[in-house]
Amino acid sequence: MTPLRRALAAEPTLEHATRGMQDDAVMRALGEEGKPPEGLFFPDTYLFGKGTRDIDLLRQSRDRMRKELAAAWETRHADLPLKDDYEALILASIVEKETALAGERPRIAGVFVTRLRRGMRLQTDPTVIYGLGPGFDGNLRRADLERDGPYNTYTRTGLPPTPIALPGADALRAAVAPDERGELYFVATGLPDGSHEFSSTLAEHEAAVKRYLARYRKRQTEH
Repeated sequence: MTPLRRALAAEPTLEHATRGMQDDAVMRALGEEGKPPEGLFFPDTYLFGKGTRDIDLLRQSRDRMRKELAAAWETRHADLPLKDDYEALILASIVEKETALAGERPRIAGVFVTRLRRGMRLQTDPTVIYGLGPGFDGNLRRADLERDGPYNTYTRTGLPPTPIALPGADALRAAVAPDERGELYFVATGLPDGSHEFSSTLAEHEAAVKRYLARYRKRQTEH
């Protein structure tokens, strides 16, 4: 069961028409047979009356994602290394997980698009974590990064096979209109604002990582 379905299942005012149904059965009921559910629903605040069926709320969210994705895809930059709007959705889901700062999303998308253009591995932790599933304990280990799998972007080039989250409008727009500056790396700054530092070379990136670690260690000693 996806996090979205778990959230709906916990809402007492809904009529739980999908209770006991597997995700593939729910997708079949929505006319999306054979499609994985991740990423196909638009995250937003939805108003509904008591007794609304959960399947109808899912359908509303699915339809909204179709519209948002189509609108974003129409504004895409030329010559993106993306085959179709579904690949844009996958990239947007990664951008969504990498930063909570809307202003950073186009630049983070730019890093990933530049890597795709060069045939470099994306090397993004959120895809690995998604591939680990419910068993992930919050501690991403080196062994996890080295264990091959369809969502391990450290061992495989290109995008993972499906989205890994529900991207919002900012992430969708960033994926199709990335801010490409030739940057290949980014790392958290360790500052309270949740920002990242971007680098074009490995040497610059390694220096940025050292700055992050220094801030992290300082923060640990202060608590």
